[in-house]
Amino acid sequence: MFTLAFWTAAGERAVRTAAQTLLAAVGLTAADVLDADWGQALALSGGAALLAVLTAISAAGAGAYGGPGLTETVKERQ
Repeated sequence: MFTLAFWTAAGERAVRTAAQTLLAAVGLTAADVLDADWGQALALSGGAALLAVLTAISAAGAGAYGGPGLTETVKERQ
């Protein structure tokens, strides 16, 4: 958990989760399933990114591979 590779992988996961959540919130708003303005959609996206980072921290070292997820391998750069 104390390596640059771990935090790079965790950051990538957080950005990916934030983008997916933002697209879902905007899409659901456009389809009249959800009523969220841009501020609410961005807040939801930021919250999801924070949860992704917290999940990575809590899963650190729990799996057999030492990555930010239970099944991910963190590759050290040489």
